[in-house]
Amino acid sequence: MFDREYEWSALSRYVADTGAGATLGVVSGRRRQGKSFLLESLCEAAGGFYFAATEATERESLRRLGEEVGAFLRSPHPITYPDWETAIDSLLSLGSEGPTPVVIDEFPYLCRATPALPSIVQRAFGPRRSARHESRTRLLLCGSAVSFMGSLLAGSAPLRGRASLDLTVAPFDYRTAARFWGADDERLAVQLHAVVGGTPAYRREFVRDDAPTGIADFDSWLTRTVLDPASPLFKEARYLLAEEPDLRDRALYYSVLAAIAEGNTTRGRIASYIGRAADTLSHPLTMLEDVGFIVRVPDAFHPARTTFRIAEPVVTFYHAIMRPEWGRLERPGAAATVWADNRSRFRSLVLGPHFEHLARSWVSHHCAATTLGARPTWVRPGVLNEPKTRSSMEIDVVAVRADGEQRKRLLALGEAKWGTELELGHLDRLTTALELAAARGFDAAQARLMLFSGAGFTAPLIERATADDRVELIDLTRLYSGV
Repeated sequence: MFDREYEWSALSRYVADTGAGATLGVVSGRRRQGKSFLLESLCEAAGGFYFAATEATERESLRRLGEEVGAFLRSPHPITYPDWETAIDSLLSLGSEGPTPVVIDEFPYLCRATPALPSIVQRAFGPRRSARHESRTRLLLCGSAVSFMGSLLAGSAPLRGRASLDLTVAPFDYRTAARFWGADDERLAVQLHAVVGGTPAYRREFVRDDAPTGIADFDSWLTRTVLDPASPLFKEARYLLAEEPDLRDRALYYSVLAAIAEGNTTRGRIASYIGRAADTLSHPLTMLEDVGFIVRVPDAFHPARTTFRIAEPVVTFYHAIMRPEWGRLERPGAAATVWADNRSRFRSLVLGPHFEHLARSWVSHHCAATTLGARPTWVRPGVLNEPKTRSSMEIDVVAVRADGEQRKRLLALGEAKWGTELELGHLDRLTTALELAAARGFDAAQARLMLFSGAGFTAPLIERATADDRVELIDLTRLYSGV
């Protein structure tokens, strides 16, 4: 197990609760994050019962569950369940002797065949049910259908208020992902994360620990893994979309994702790209957001305006690089040529925006409070209007502390460039942006000016930063190990 201390600790505390009565927990997260591994390990360590559901009819699922409960109890007689009410009560009885984890993995599969199952679980956990009070089963429902699992405990859902654990297993952040892949070279780490993100399974199961040996091996690694038709990673982005049952009009969702991957991040530009009216995109954008494929990002200076970002790097890489070249890539031996033809697209459409995202992540999660003067309430991109020239200025990093006061405190403005050596002109641009932000009502008196670069900084800029404590230069080393 790698760097899942928080999740393991939360699960261990939940299972070790010696209080009377059965309890309910929910574990969710996108596929390939290691949820099943965590829960199987938990059951092995605590002597619990683990059941992995499959896509099947209600009768088949009940039969399989009875067989596996029988094997768990070493029952000399077969166990059969006529219905889910009986099955859930039986699972609760597994904790009659003490706290016992009981896991139902891929719970959405069961609900697809039995839509009333959440209500059945709710009744089993009713305040007057003897089965619940006589048990100390620690029931855990797990699933990868993000929108469905998120709805289990929301609003007026049957299980609302019943759960004592709601755990999300998220991808590794970019620093943890670098350690997981053994990427000591920061340039390699950024490029790897831009392709496969922080999903653990992509190293272990999908490429069987075939990691790049160094930055010089990155191109070769891509052609023998992600771009190789024989690799499981080759069609992974397609499968991720296909595994979401709520996304029925796949062609539309593919086109929306392709539009965003091509740099069309506003509703209007997405609509123009796919040939639809902007007011028809509310549903597909909301659905993609609900299932965790895209993230809606409010503009730092105009909260009513939003842009959209693809949440999973492998999906961005697929739509920006692979999908336009799919016919060529399917031919054996074409990967190296296709990659050579698309390196510039990778830099502009994938690496550049991804580096900006890493810069915001660094400010949000790794930058010391002493550097900023306070912890930011939020960090977003933003657009400032320049009245004199009637032009707009895009700012990659805007860190704000909002404590409820009318005048928000601006902690930092930042610019991030992956392949450009930053110079004094970039700093002057941020200085102008700072003046514009102050004119919009932000308290900018103590704001820092942050310059992020994957290619370094000119000597005059370094000299200016040394003399001005408002200016912060963040290179790759600081991005990955500094504060």
